Amino acid sequence: MKIWVDADACPVVIKDILFRAAKRTKIPLTLVANHLLHIPPSPHINFLKVMAGFDVADNEIVKRLEVGDLVITSDIPLAAEVIEKGAMALNPRGELYSSENIRSLLNMRDFMDTLRSSGIGGPAALSQSDRQAFANHLDKILTQHR
Repeated sequence: MKIWVDADACPVVIKDILFRAAKRTKIPLTLVANHLLHIPPSPHINFLKVMAGFDVADNEIVKRLEVGDLVITSDIPLAAEVIEKGAMALNPRGELYSSENIRSLLNMRDFMDTLRSSGIGGPAALSQSDRQAFANHLDKILTQHR
């Protein structure tokens, strides 16, 4: 198993949780982004800089991931591709995307995009309970992997 992070929009607190998990479990972690990121020195943590552009980081993750890998993303279309390739996708709020919930999440995303384009709403800030849910779900996945 490898962990891939759609790092352009991943919250710092989630990256910190992932850094600690990679060091603890020695599972390879790769952050993919189109801008430079600071990562702690570790043989288990890597950074892959891609060109700027629409879905460039997403496409690189999909190209490199393998069955059984884990992708951290809040991008629902990326999560759908990850699931299609036989990998797992977890969002920074601790929700595991699955073949059972991805269609309804895509529909909700489209609806929310429509609302946002009309000036209504946006995602809520990441709460302490979101962080805890993420850490718990990540730990569960990594424990099952062992």
